Amino acid sequence: MLYRLRSAGFEAFLVGGGVRDLLLDRHPKDFDVVTNADPDQIKDLFRSCRLIGRRFRLAHVRFGRDIVEVATFRASGAEPDDDDRAHSDSGRILRDNVYGSIDEDVWRRDFTVNALYYNIADFSIWDYVGGVADVRARTLRLIGDPETRYHEDPVRMLRAIRFAAKLDFTLAPEAEAPIPKLGRLLADVPPARLFDELLKLFHSGHGARSFDLLRHYDLLRYLFSDTQSVLETEEGGKIADFIRRGLANTDERIQTDKPVTPMFLYAVFLWFPIKALAKRLEQEGWNDGQAMLEASQRIVGAQQTAFPRRFSSPMKELLNMQWRFDHRQGARAARLLEHKRFRAAYDFLVLRASCGEVDQDTVKWWTDIQALPPEERNELLALKGRRQGGRRRRGGRRRRGAQGEATDVVS
Repeated sequence: MLYRLRSAGFEAFLVGGGVRDLLLDRHPKDFDVVTNADPDQIKDLFRSCRLIGRRFRLAHVRFGRDIVEVATFRASGAEPDDDDRAHSDSGRILRDNVYGSIDEDVWRRDFTVNALYYNIADFSIWDYVGGVADVRARTLRLIGDPETRYHEDPVRMLRAIRFAAKLDFTLAPEAEAPIPKLGRLLADVPPARLFDELLKLFHSGHGARSFDLLRHYDLLRYLFSDTQSVLETEEGGKIADFIRRGLANTDERIQTDKPVTPMFLYAVFLWFPIKALAKRLEQEGWNDGQAMLEASQRIVGAQQTAFPRRFSSPMKELLNMQWRFDHRQGARAARLLEHKRFRAAYDFLVLRASCGEVDQDTVKWWTDIQALPPEERNELLALKGRRQGGRRRRGGRRRRGAQGEATDVVS
């Protein structure tokens, strides 16, 4: 891609995290290219190119299963609110599509370690802001005035924490000083963008460290306000340990190439707030199943981040299933074993037990029964003669849902 752009008469550089990671002897997750070709010119050069973005217009060029992101050099001196650049009242950049030169583009980037340009013309690194020195010193330093840069894009505070956790870097004093007082700016960030950033924080193999840094800089309250509230109670230490264990488990799965899901991530963060609200609802007269579902609805709906239904609905199921692990015999226990989310619910049970929330005998019982052949399993469940995995007979009764509506039992 770099050579094709160059042969067409354009400047082209490898930029950002790819250069930084190669200097650190890490394997880059992806590569970004920057050029003086505008998006339409890039599209003319590459048949597999797709232009995306409104806030920042970018070109995505596909090579097989890989996508290379190509951006045009951005200018730094345009009028603050012309047709191609706009800011919110708080200073957040809403649109920035004013193009310029590489000498201007460097000042639009966030951290010095992400502002390194690799030039294929002579295989050199162009470093305008001391990024190579900061890579060697393992320091995250913002380009320009930190408060202004955070106002332009509050997500930069989360990116600072993510890079510090991922790379084991230290934030420069001037970069970290404004963060605690500017966390409120995250309320102005679109929820969908916050959700994407959360996945990068907690699904990149360094979630436990990201959690500790979010708490250190007092940013967790702007992502999970209800979780922050319970962390400030007498049980805060126990709750923090639970979350850290859950995130460490996720980190381990990512490092061993096992699948992870936002469903489990949100369950870890929201379990204690949901449980606390469910307990209050039970005291008001709700039964345990209704209280759990209602608490889940309220807590999920109150989150600042956009929590897609494809993750929130199964998470509610996972949490509501926790009460069912107390029943070890009969058709109810058998249905739980056959539930499509049993494995995720069981993993969550094991996590709860590791923090003393559940006795180990309960975990051992559900662990052992999974390994038994069908006949022994049915005998243990006191279900002699029941056909394992059998369907509900036609015309059978339907279980009542939490609010009285009829719902089919999933089996």
